[in-house]
Amino acid sequence: MSRSLLIATFALTLLLCASAAQLFRSVSALASPVDPALSQRSFSFTYQVHVPPQAAADSDHLWIPLPQNDSYQSISGLKIKSAVPHSQGHDPEYRNPFVVFSPTPAQAAAGYDVTLVFHATRREHVVDVHAPALQTASAVPPDNDPLMKRYLEPDKLVPLNGTIAELARQQTAGDTTPLQKARHIFEYVVSTMRYDKSGEGWGHGDAIWACTSKRGNCTDFHSLFIGMMRSVGIPARFEIGFPLPEGQSAGDIPGYHCWAEFYLNGIGWIPVDASEAWKNPAKHDYFFGAHDDNRVFFTYGRDITLSSQQKGAPLNYFIYPYAEADGQPVQGLTTHFSFRDLDSK
Repeated sequence: MSRSLLIATFALTLLLCASAAQLFRSVSALASPVDPALSQRSFSFTYQVHVPPQAAADSDHLWIPLPQNDSYQSISGLKIKSAVPHSQGHDPEYRNPFVVFSPTPAQAAAGYDVTLVFHATRREHVVDVHAPALQTASAVPPDNDPLMKRYLEPDKLVPLNGTIAELARQQTAGDTTPLQKARHIFEYVVSTMRYDKSGEGWGHGDAIWACTSKRGNCTDFHSLFIGMMRSVGIPARFEIGFPLPEGQSAGDIPGYHCWAEFYLNGIGWIPVDASEAWKNPAKHDYFFGAHDDNRVFFTYGRDITLSSQQKGAPLNYFIYPYAEADGQPVQGLTTHFSFRDLDSK
């Protein structure tokens, strides 16, 4: 081999090694679920429902969401305790799992109880939003994922035109990358909204109401965030589950918690929790690119039709039980949620 060819080969090898090292650094900057530096929490969760006595009906059904396995959550030991016949299924759009109960006329007339118990391990989800790979990543979704189109479309209470679109345009003016747009939308929501559950109107995830009232709970924070993101062409999705109190090893859980993710091509889903960022100013930056392990995830999406058995309107979101008698929503269901850390003494 000639000296010039040897030098050229050596230079090419160095270039390839440098490129590989840069790629490794970029990929390594995106935390994986098995990263030992990330925290995780294992616990037992109990979901209880009481359905009050119902008048005679030709058909009665009760749907309860089931927790999901994913890269950041492992579910095991699910036990469904009820005398009522039941089966499991998925909604046709988001593929959220559920269990549906079909009581006999006698069971419906007497009222009945359902208890779900399962074990879960929830892992912290952290993405380094400063990693080089994210800075120029596009938000163009893959063509082979049918849900990606849905995550760019409006929901009933989350329009993508008018006020929401104009607000998003204003807050992202001058931005050249999806990550910049996402950051500015996040900052707008956290700095403008106020976590406030007083009065009425909050909790529906109505993006226009949130934009106008500038307050609400996690549903309202994230409806505004998701609407603004989608209106500038960035796929964003709604996720809902329950919070686990930090620093408490067992107890009751009064209600749900929801959060969001947005998509970058070649990176995947980036976690965001705008309402927790508002409530915890010291973790403001953390919650743009992270979900902690103090939560359990159940379902994706809004405007959910569970199955062909459901005759009522699509559900705004699906975390609490939903029941129908002859196609009409059943009122007066009562619930109780609790948890216990598995490593607690």
